[in-house]
Amino acid sequence: MADHELADYEDEPEYPTVAGAGAGAVAGTEEGDKKNYAGIHSSGFRDFLLKQELLRAISDLGFEHPSEVQQECIPQAILGMDVLCQAKSGHGKTAVFVLATLQQLDTSENKVSVIVLCHTRELAFQIKNEYSRFARYMPDVRTAVFYGGTPVQKDQELLKSAEVPHIIVATPGRLNALARDKSLNASGVKHFVLDECDKMLEQLDMRRDVQEIFRITPHSKQVMMFSATLSKEIRVTCKKFMNNPLEIFIDDESKLTLHGLQQHFLRLEETQKNRKLNDLLDTLDFNQVVIFVKSVGRAVELDKLLRECGFPCITVHSGLSQEERISRYKEFKNFEKRILVATDIFGRGIDVERVNIVINYDTPADADSYLHRVGRAGRFGTKGLALTFVSSQADLDVLEKIQSRFEVAITEMPAELDKTTYTREAGWSDAILLQVGDVSGVYQ
Repeated sequence: MADHELADYEDEPEYPTVAGAGAGAVAGTEEGDKKNYAGIHSSGFRDFLLKQELLRAISDLGFEHPSEVQQECIPQAILGMDVLCQAKSGHGKTAVFVLATLQQLDTSENKVSVIVLCHTRELAFQIKNEYSRFARYMPDVRTAVFYGGTPVQKDQELLKSAEVPHIIVATPGRLNALARDKSLNASGVKHFVLDECDKMLEQLDMRRDVQEIFRITPHSKQVMMFSATLSKEIRVTCKKFMNNPLEIFIDDESKLTLHGLQQHFLRLEETQKNRKLNDLLDTLDFNQVVIFVKSVGRAVELDKLLRECGFPCITVHSGLSQEERISRYKEFKNFEKRILVATDIFGRGIDVERVNIVINYDTPADADSYLHRVGRAGRFGTKGLALTFVSSQADLDVLEKIQSRFEVAITEMPAELDKTTYTREAGWSDAILLQVGDVSGVYQ
């Protein structure tokens, strides 16, 4: 592995990130962290007057107090109000629409009531599992997930069966195909949700699919949209789908933080990356680590090199079949592998609680990609470490833009790192904060 340089494969257009959607990340001070969470404990989930079945599931999962975004959104969302929400990664946005839609769901109606769209298959799979967790005491709730790469005939049969799903989680392309062939009857839809909405509305092909699905749903319905990054331009587009929405922006662009996340860069040549990565994996104290590269080819090669060096590694990228991608995602989430090499397909929304270190083997293309990548560590205010390899002037330029735009201090990595700055006591956040994607019970 020493001094071996990965071939500089061209980036594949798997899910291009559009620069300009405000986001950033900065390690919070201890005082700032305390202030940020000071109001969270003033209210519990019982104050939202949720169904007993939902409160029982929340209690079983060990959660007591809502996060700031949940505190702001849930009371209005459960009343059917349209919601446009921006909040930093890992702070429970998914739980807002899962709980709000389950609260309002009438299972006596044999029709599709909820449509949730997201931009990747992995995220769709994860959201479907969140519905399963919180609906564990609502046995009549039927949830289905649809995405490309699987036989469309099965989806068609399910939608035309005697018991159609009440809740559909899907990627826009597959669901629009099911709408066009008349398999999907959306006449009973009451709730329309976009998760990571900027990703879908910035890309013209996805936006077209979203619009076509939106048009076949009733005019009168609840619309909710969520993301960690929402530029002012995309906010305008989002509101065209909505009726006088509640707008929640937990943090402005320049104030977005990931509390407890230590961020450093390492300046080195391309040929030095593998040796340095090997050293870091040998010396750092990690539960699980995600290593981001810029292309499928580099992911494959780096994964191969790490496994040859004896590291418990796995890779996820768009070059895999859908079945294999989901299988590997579950393997990593279930702690069967501790190191994941990934492209930006893993950078948004995917939550694995044990990840405490993210390494940007290749510097991300822009500030948005940086936020979503490093947001895999330090979830929901827990401690974490983000390291970025810088090997060219272009890399330095990106780093400078991130720091200047979002007032982020990304310092050069010191000779020694105090492990207490990026590791946390087990269970610290688990009992007090509702974090979507907690591993317990998801795949039971």
